Amino acid sequence: MGFKLAFIAVIAGLSASAASAGPIERACLKSDRKAASRPLCNCVQQVADLTLDAGDQRLAATFFSDPHRAQVIRQSDNQGHEKFWKRYKEFGANAESYCR
Repeated sequence: MGFKLAFIAVIAGLSASAASAGPIERACLKSDRKAASRPLCNCVQQVADLTLDAGDQRLAATFFSDPHRAQVIRQSDNQGHEKFWKRYKEFGANAESYCR
């Protein structure tokens, strides 16, 4: 089974009540974005749970309240930031694909 099919199967098997809200979901719900909704924010959190570790999730959650921080991290010469940004881009692509 390919990664995408396995990913879809895992996402489909998760339920909103399976766990409490994580840092991405909480930040999403607190954001002032019009598109933010409980189902969308929950889906994005589920993708985060599958693709980002806890530290990455905490850092990514800060981008909701401070978008400029994302730009700073993206442009950083710090090797840790560069590695994080690759993981974050993959997370973002997966969330965009599966949380429509």
